[in-house]
Amino acid sequence: MNIEEFRNFCMAKAGVTEGFPFDETVLVFKVMNKMFALTGVDTFESANLKCDPDRAEELREKYAGIKPGYHMSKKHWNTVMMDGSVSDQLIYELIDHSYDLVVEGLPKKLKVELELLKTQNI
Repeated sequence: MNIEEFRNFCMAKAGVTEGFPFDETVLVFKVMNKMFALTGVDTFESANLKCDPDRAEELREKYAGIKPGYHMSKKHWNTVMMDGSVSDQLIYELIDHSYDLVVEGLPKKLKVELELLKTQNI
């Protein structure tokens, strides 16, 4: 997977915006202004993705390329290496999982707004 594929997959989801809130090298993807994915744009060595804590532990035990979230809550975030040790299919699943977790935690008002965006294909 390359950064273009990663970016396109994230941006295809409803309510997603991208930006550089930390510096000019860390690209952050948010759904309804809540972060669900971030990655370095200069090297694209890894991406941080939110994850259910129990699943996060299982993934870290099973895959050498999945580690506790770098500069993030180690309980709720994983760093996924983009070195080929994790399949593209699993990375896409983990992006979906991260997005879904953030959406689940949104206030009802934002969930309603997001559903409206989905019906409008935005």
